[in-house]
Amino acid sequence: MSAETPRRIVLLRHAKADWPSVPDHERPLAERGRRDAPAAGRWLAGTGIEPDLALCSTSVRTRETWKLVVHELEHRPRTVYEERLYEASLGDLLALLAEQDDDVTDLVVVGHNPGMHALADALAGEADGDTVVRMRRQGFPTSAAAVITFTGSWKSVEHGAGRLTTFWAPHD
Repeated sequence: MSAETPRRIVLLRHAKADWPSVPDHERPLAERGRRDAPAAGRWLAGTGIEPDLALCSTSVRTRETWKLVVHELEHRPRTVYEERLYEASLGDLLALLAEQDDDVTDLVVVGHNPGMHALADALAGEADGDTVVRMRRQGFPTSAAAVITFTGSWKSVEHGAGRLTTFWAPHD
C-alpha cells in the first residue's frame, strides 16, 4: 500500500469495570460494562469499518471488552494483546501507532483513559461537526469510541495529523 493510503484509527475505551479487591490490572467488567461493550460492537459494525488489526491492552477489563465487541463484528480482525497499552502515556501510544505495518488500513486500539482521550485529542487537527466539543464535554466515558482518519504512513502519525470524524458513547 502507498504511504498516501487513507487510514482509520478507532480508539475504544474499555467498558465499565468493577472494583473488587484485586490488582487494577485484574479488574473485570461490571454488569453495566457487560451490557455496554456489545453495544459498542454493534456501533462499530454499523460504521462499515472492518479493522485489519486490533491492539488490545492486556488488562482483564480490556480483554473482556474486546471479546464482547468483536462478537458483534462480521469479520474478526487479527488481535494483538499489547502490554504497553496498560497505563500508556500519550508518547507511548504515538510510538505504538508508528510501529504498525503500512499494510494495516483500519486499526482498533482498545485501551484506557486518560490515554484514549489524550490520543484522540492530540491527533485531531481537524474535526467533523461538533465531534471535538462532544468528546471534550463527555470526557471519553467507558465504552466510548473515537474514529480518526489520516493519510500517510503509520510512521507519519503525529499531533494534529488526523481528522476526528466520529465520537460515540453508549449513553449519549
